[in-house]
Amino acid sequence: MGEEDISNDSKSSCGCEDGTVEAPAAAAPKENGRAADPRLQAISDAIRVVPHFPKPGIMFNDITALLLRPAAFKDAVDMFVERYRGMRIAAVAGIEARGFIFGPAIALAIGAKFIPLRKPKKLPGEVISETYILEYGTDCLEMHVGATEPGERVVVVDDLVATGGTLCAAIKLLERAGADVVECACLIGLPKYKNFYKLNGKPVYILVESRK
Repeated sequence: MGEEDISNDSKSSCGCEDGTVEAPAAAAPKENGRAADPRLQAISDAIRVVPHFPKPGIMFNDITALLLRPAAFKDAVDMFVERYRGMRIAAVAGIEARGFIFGPAIALAIGAKFIPLRKPKKLPGEVISETYILEYGTDCLEMHVGATEPGERVVVVDDLVATGGTLCAAIKLLERAGADVVECACLIGLPKYKNFYKLNGKPVYILVESRK
């Protein structure tokens, strides 16, 4: 999974432009001309917020509730597809595990390939890896060698962006392989991301923003 756990002590761990998070729940954006789209409110309403899971102080944004509503789930995928269709995207890279839910559907709809970015020892064959720092310890993403070609335009997909550490690692991993990372796309993000906040110089596009 990506960064689905949001707590009041979350901190940036990637040296990116980022900050702290305070127990948010999902809310529909109100700016950038997207608030008029009724699909956003339906998507926001479908996301269940579970307090104090998996530990005290964390507000868990449960997207599995969204997946149980086919219309809202389809709306979320459609909105990403509408954004990236026509942008010459060659590949969609999904971060384990919830990026695997949205990424393949987006990739198929826009005629792009799907690249899984996985945790260590999950991919057979030759891989390249990127280790990144968490608040307590480290983690790692891996990708098959040859999954992307130099110069290919890639979108990185995950369910949620909080501290940005996982997305930064994904960007670095893809760029090491020569890919041109166009943007990061997440279902849920902090309010600052609604204005295309950048991680490693790459815009972050979200559908619904978190609220305190």
